[in-house]
Amino acid sequence: MMEVGYICAVLLCTLEVHGKPTLRKDRVYHEADLSSRQAHEDNQSYQYDHEAFLGKEEATTFDQLTPEESKERLGKIVDRIDSDGNGYITTNELKSWIKRVQKRYVYENVAKVWTDYDLNKDNRVSWDEYKQATYGYYLANPEEFEDATDQFSFKKMLPRDERRFKAADLDGDLAAGREEFTAFLHPEEFDHMKDIVVLETLEDIDKNGDGNVDEDEYIADMFAHEEGGPEPDWVRTERDQFSDFRDLNKDGKMDREEIRHWILPQDYDHAQAEARHLVYESDQDKDQLLTKGEVLENWNMFVGSQATNYGEDLTKNHDEL
Repeated sequence: MMEVGYICAVLLCTLEVHGKPTLRKDRVYHEADLSSRQAHEDNQSYQYDHEAFLGKEEATTFDQLTPEESKERLGKIVDRIDSDGNGYITTNELKSWIKRVQKRYVYENVAKVWTDYDLNKDNRVSWDEYKQATYGYYLANPEEFEDATDQFSFKKMLPRDERRFKAADLDGDLAAGREEFTAFLHPEEFDHMKDIVVLETLEDIDKNGDGNVDEDEYIADMFAHEEGGPEPDWVRTERDQFSDFRDLNKDGKMDREEIRHWILPQDYDHAQAEARHLVYESDQDKDQLLTKGEVLENWNMFVGSQATNYGEDLTKNHDEL
C-alpha cells in the first residue's frame, strides 16, 4: 500500500508537469541471480556457491572468519536447513534455504514496517490491525475523501487487500505471522500467492470488465500517448509480441492462464540446480541426502573463510603476474 501511494504520487506529478507520460511498465516477475559470478566458473574458490548459499553480503562476512569460525556457523545453518529435524538434508530443503536466502531483502523490508502494523505488539498482524493502520483515517473521516477518484481508489483497494490478506493467511485465523505477512506484502515471491498476482494484474488492465485482456488494454497499461499521436517503435513491437507470444490460443485476448504465462514465466530454476549441485558434490555415500558431517567435511564449498579468501587472492595475484 505504501508503495502504491508513492507510485501514484509520482505519476500525478509527472502528469502535471509533462501531460500524459510515455510509460513502459514491466509486469513480468524476474528472479534475481543467485550470484554476481558465473555458475561454477572457478571450482577452486567456490565463490558462486558461497553467494548462492549465503547471499552476497553474508558470504563476504564469512570470508573474514577463521576456518574454525566458518565451520561452527555452518553447523548452525545446517540445523536450520534440516526443517523436519531428521538429521538429513534433502535437495528440496536445500532449495528452500537458497530461495529464502535470496529473498532476504524481502524479509528485511517487512521487518522494517512490522511495528507499524503490529499495533498490540503480539508479534502477529491481524486483518483489523492492518485495516486500521492503512485505512483507519479514511474509514473515520469519509467526508474528507469526497473526490470521486479518491473514493473509488479506497473502495477498490480495501476489499482487494482483504482478499489478498485471506489468501496469505494460510491457517485462516485472520492474523498473519511474519511469513504470512511477508506473503501478503510480496505475493509474487510465494507460490501459493501466484493466483492472486494474476487476478490483480487482470483487474488492473481489464478496463472493459470482460475478464480478459485484449491488445489495446495490454498496450494501454504500458503506454499513454496524446490523442492521434504516433506510437513509438517499441509499442509496435509490443503489439507483435501480444499477437505472437501473449495470445497463445489466438482468440484476440489473454485469459488468466495466458496472463500467468506472461507475468510469471517458468524460467530455469537456478535454486533447484544449485541445490542439486551441492548435494551431488558433498554426498559421500550417494544416498541423495546430506548429513551434517558430509556438509562440514566439504565445508569450503558452502562457505568461505580467511583461508579460502587468502587462497583466492593468491590466485588473482598470480594471474596478474
